[in-house]
Amino acid sequence: MKRSLKWLAVLTTIGMLFVLLGGALVTKTESGMGCGRSWPLCNGQLVPSDITPELVIELAHRVVSGALGIMVLALSIWTWRTIGHIRETKFLAFLSLFFIVLQGLIGAAAVVWGQNDFVLALHFGISLISFAAVFLLTLLIFEVDKKFEADKVVIDSRMTFHIIGITVYSYLVVYTGALVRHTNSSLVCPDWPMCVNSDPKLPENLYEWVQMGHRTAAGLIFVWIAYITVIAVRHYKSQKVIYWSWMASFILVSLQVIAGALVIFSRLNLYIALAHAFFISCLFGVLSYLILLVSRNRKNSFRLAENANIEKAHQKPSPPNV
Repeated sequence: MKRSLKWLAVLTTIGMLFVLLGGALVTKTESGMGCGRSWPLCNGQLVPSDITPELVIELAHRVVSGALGIMVLALSIWTWRTIGHIRETKFLAFLSLFFIVLQGLIGAAAVVWGQNDFVLALHFGISLISFAAVFLLTLLIFEVDKKFEADKVVIDSRMTFHIIGITVYSYLVVYTGALVRHTNSSLVCPDWPMCVNSDPKLPENLYEWVQMGHRTAAGLIFVWIAYITVIAVRHYKSQKVIYWSWMASFILVSLQVIAGALVIFSRLNLYIALAHAFFISCLFGVLSYLILLVSRNRKNSFRLAENANIEKAHQKPSPPNV
C-alpha cells in the first residue's frame, strides 16, 4: 500500500477526532453563536474585527471541519480507486463523506436558523459515524485484517447478538450524553452516582431526567461490556482480534465512566469533559470494527468449512490395490 495513502488515512482519522472534540468544545464553552447568525463567515466578515474567545473557538471548529471535509473526500476517492476490490471499501467511503457533509449542514442550520436541543444532540452522533467509517477505512488500508487473521474469525450467534446490540445501544448513550451538554444539564445533579446521594429519589424536572437518564444508560453499557468481556475471555482467547477488541472496549468504557464521574466532582473541568467525549468516540470505533467482523462472519464460516472438507478429502486413505 502506498505510504502517502497511509499517511492521509492516519491524519484524517486523527483529524476526525479533533472535529468530534471541537464540536464538544463548542458546546461546553457555549461558543455556538460565537460568529453570530452568519455561516460560513463570522458575523458576515471574511476577517472578523471583534475577536472574542467564543468566536475563535467557533471559527476554528469551522475551519477544521472544512479541512477535514476535503481530506475525507480525498481519502474516499483514493481508497475507492486503490482498494475498491475489498467489499466494504466503497460503502465506508460513501458513509464517511455523506455524514461529514451532513454534520456540516446541520451545524450551519443551527447557526443560521437555530435548532431544538434534541435535534442539536444528533450533531455529535452524526460526526461519530463519519469518524468510525474513516477509522475502518484506515484499518483496511493498513491491512489489519491480515495481521490479526480476521479472515479466520468465526462469531457465534450469542456474540453476534451482543456486538450488534451494544453498538446500537452505545449510540443511544452518545445521544444522551450530547443531550446533557446541549440542555446545560451537566451540573444539575451535584452528586454522583445519585443526583443527591443523601436524598435518593426520582428526578423532579427535565434537566434531572436528562442527566440521570444518561448516567443510567452509561452504567448499563459498562455492565453489558463487562459481561461480554467475560464471555470473550472464556471462549475467544484463540481469536485474538475478538479477545483484544473486548479488552480494549472494557478499558475504554471504564475510563469513560470514570471521566463522567470526574466531570461532576471537578465541577465541569473542560479537559476532563473533553476526555469523556474522547473515550466514547474511541469505544464506538472499536465496536464499529466488531460490526465489520460480524458482517463477514457467514463468508468466513463457509470458507473455513470448505477448507476443512478439502483437508479431510486429502487425508482420506487410498483404497488398497486388488
